[in-house]
Amino acid sequence: MRIGMKQVITILAVLLLAIAVTGCTSDDDGSDNKVSSSSADNGDPGDEFANTIGVEFQLIEAGSFDMGTSKYVYSQPIHEVRLDDPFYIGKYEVTQEQWESVMGSNPSSSKGDDHPVESVSWNDVQEFIDKLNELEGTTKYRLPTEAEWEYAARAGSTTLYSFGEIDEDEGPFLEDYAWYQENSYERIHNVGEKLPNEWGLYDVHGNVWEYVQDSWVDNYGGASEDGSAVEKGSGSLRVARGGSYSSKENALYTAYRKKQDPRDGDSSTGFRLVMDT
Repeated sequence: MRIGMKQVITILAVLLLAIAVTGCTSDDDGSDNKVSSSSADNGDPGDEFANTIGVEFQLIEAGSFDMGTSKYVYSQPIHEVRLDDPFYIGKYEVTQEQWESVMGSNPSSSKGDDHPVESVSWNDVQEFIDKLNELEGTTKYRLPTEAEWEYAARAGSTTLYSFGEIDEDEGPFLEDYAWYQENSYERIHNVGEKLPNEWGLYDVHGNVWEYVQDSWVDNYGGASEDGSAVEKGSGSLRVARGGSYSSKENALYTAYRKKQDPRDGDSSTGFRLVMDT
């Protein structure tokens, strides 16, 4: 009897081992799918991400760059900025459809679902961001700092435009990347109709000016090295970047800046969102 029991135990052990091996070598291996589901459940967006209202984001890795240009006093001195943390930034300017889905109305002067929202003030944008954060139960959405905007717009370039030096004969050509005074017919256009920069961001040159978080300063003499926003109080003038459909070529430089009253919106100014990682 004792010998028989040992044999039974041996047979059962062999069968269990065979079943285990078969499960591990099955063609239908679900382990990778389980890992992917876990990653998705944990909210890891990856390199690209779209939120609940359809804003598409591109991950921008941490890094350093030389901010500013010697061409304008208010963009001097050129100084190194080190961004220690990655962040997500909108691939496109926020559209009128996206604005209306949060705010319930569309203040834009030139209507179109896929047009950038415009005729909104910097203060209006802060209200939109507050409501979007509340809608998604988070605090991760905000405007980019001025340094983050320029870093993302430059996309590793050191030239006046993100796509390199213009060659009038062989290209690259500004009109392939931007809606501006020379080719826009003095009107706004849908987002994403021109070529993106090297980091996948559209309309960083032209279409609409883009608000950033910073208060206006006349130069970078006191700029921080970490790229944090300059804050001079709720009523201070704010900065807009990138130029618009009505701008001349120089206003589309990645380092060009303009000041804006936070209470006033106009038909050439919109914004792009940042989402913290």
